[in-house]
Amino acid sequence: MSYSSISKVGKLSGRREVANVVLDFSVRTATTYTPEFLGVSKGACPQEGGYGTAGEGIVMGFIDTGIDPTHSTFSNDVSDHPYPVPDHFSGICEVTRDFPSGSCNRKPVGARHFAASAITRGIFNSSQDHASPFDGDGHGTHTASVAAGNHGIPVVVAGNYFGNASGMASRSHIAAYKALYKSFGGFAADVVSAIDQAAQDGVDMISLSITPNRRPPGIATFFNPIDMALLSAVKSGIFVVQAAGNTGPSPKEHVFFQSVYLSNLWPLFIRDYLMAYEFFVFYACLKVNMQAGTDTDKMYTLISAVHALSNEATLANDMYVSECQDSSNFNGELIQGNLLICSYSIRFVLGLSTVKQALQTAKNLSAAGVVFYMDPSVIGFQLNPTPLNMPGIIIPSTNDSKILLQYYNSSLERDGSTGNIIRFRAVPSISGGLKANYSISAPKVMFYSARGPDPEDSFLDDADIMKPNLVAPGNSIWAAWSSLGTDSVEFQGENFAMMSGTSMAAPHIAGLAALIKQKFPHFSPAAIASALSTTASLYEKKWLSNNGSA
Repeated sequence: MSYSSISKVGKLSGRREVANVVLDFSVRTATTYTPEFLGVSKGACPQEGGYGTAGEGIVMGFIDTGIDPTHSTFSNDVSDHPYPVPDHFSGICEVTRDFPSGSCNRKPVGARHFAASAITRGIFNSSQDHASPFDGDGHGTHTASVAAGNHGIPVVVAGNYFGNASGMASRSHIAAYKALYKSFGGFAADVVSAIDQAAQDGVDMISLSITPNRRPPGIATFFNPIDMALLSAVKSGIFVVQAAGNTGPSPKEHVFFQSVYLSNLWPLFIRDYLMAYEFFVFYACLKVNMQAGTDTDKMYTLISAVHALSNEATLANDMYVSECQDSSNFNGELIQGNLLICSYSIRFVLGLSTVKQALQTAKNLSAAGVVFYMDPSVIGFQLNPTPLNMPGIIIPSTNDSKILLQYYNSSLERDGSTGNIIRFRAVPSISGGLKANYSISAPKVMFYSARGPDPEDSFLDDADIMKPNLVAPGNSIWAAWSSLGTDSVEFQGENFAMMSGTSMAAPHIAGLAALIKQKFPHFSPAAIASALSTTASLYEKKWLSNNGSA
C-alpha cells in the first residue's frame, strides 16, 4: 500500500483478511570466461546441444534496473534455428519512447517497470529515472547478460578487444522487471509488485541482485514482504536466486531467507587475466609484480604529481593535487613525454575523483603514461579495474606502492644546499600488457561478501537456517553495459563493463539453474537447489605454468 495515516493503517491491520501491514523499506543493487571457469562448455552445455541451445525454452526473470534492449547481447536470433517464445510465458513488453516497439524480440520476451512506491514518495523523475523498462543505470543489463546473454559477443572497451562474452544459458529468454533506479535505488513495495508480476507471467526462475539497505523491521526478519513474495513464487514452482549482499566480512549480514543465497567467489584468474590485457604495464626494475617490458627497451622518466606543480599551484592550496584531477595545477613542460605518478585515494572509491579524469590530465600534459600508487586510506575497499586509453597501471597493493615510492624518492637528485630537485632519475620501461600474469588460483571468497548465519530477529538471534547456499564468480566480471549506464563512471559510454559484487555472482547460478531446468523440466525449485548444492565442489582452476605465466 502507499503512504497513509496512522489511523488508516490501524483500521487496515484490524481487518481479518489482512495478514500483516509492514512499513515500506528501501533496497539497493548488490555491484567472459566464467562459463569456461565453471566447466559449462565441457559439461552441461554440450549435453544440451552446446551454446546454440543452452537454456532454450527457459524464461529468466530479472528484478533489477531494467535492460538496454539495443545491446547486441540481447539481439534476436537471425539463424534458421527455431527460437519461439515459450508457450507458458504470458508477459508483455511496455512500449515507451525509450523502449519502443520491437525492443522485445525472441530474446527479451517481457519488460515492465514498477515505481508506484517511489512515485508516492515524490522522488521519481520520469525522465531521469526512465519511466520504462530501459536501463539508465547499467546494473540490470550487466546481470541479465551474465545469466542469459547471447554467445560469442565481442567485448571491446576503450578500443581494445578483450575476447568474446557469453551468458551461462545463452539461449534462454529474458523477462526484465525494473524496480530499481539509478537516482534512489528502490523500495520493497515495488520489488514485491515485480515479483508477483513475474510469477503471474510464468517465468521459470527469478534472479535478484538486490539487498535491503538495512534489516527489515519486525520481530521476525523473515516475515518481511519480499521474503513472503519470494516464498509464494517458490511455492508456485519458480526457482529463486538472490545475492547475499556486499556487507561482509562481519557475521550475520544476511537479511533475506529465500530459496538460494549467493555469496561471492573470487575467480582471481579472471581478474588477473583481464587486468593484464586491460592495462599497459610498467617495469621499474622493482619487485612490484610487474611484467618485464616486451615491446621496447626505451626508458621513461617517472615524475610524481607533487613534484610537477605549476607556479600557481601548491600542496597547501590543493591537498588533492596528487590525484591528478586538474591539469592546470601542473607544469606541462616538466611532465611532457614522461610518466606521471598519481595517488589513488579513498576519493576514487567514493567517486569524488576518477581515473578517467586523471588520464585526461595526463593527456592534456602530453605525458607518456600514468602510474597510480595506492594510498593507505583505500585498504579494505574493493577496487575494480578501469579501462585505460593510454599506458598506465594501478598498483593495488599499498606495500608495493611503498616500494615504488621508495625507489622514486631514493632516485631523486637534489641540490645539496637548497634541497631542490635537480634531476628525476627513476626510470621504467613500458610493456604492451599482452601477457597474462597469474599469482593466485581461485577460489577465494571476497572479503566484502556477506556472511551467515542469518539473524532471526532484530536482536540478532541466529536463525535455524543455512545461508549462503553457494558461492559463484562475482569479482571483476565482464558483461554487457547500458548505453546510458552511470553505475560506474569509468565505463560510461562503453558497451561492456567490469563489475564486482554478489550481484554478479547471483546470475551465474541463475544461468546454471536454467541449464538444469532445461534438462529436467519437471524438477521442482527444491530439486534444482539440491542438484546445485550436492554437485557443487571446491574447484580450483589452475592456469599457471612453472614460471607463473599463462
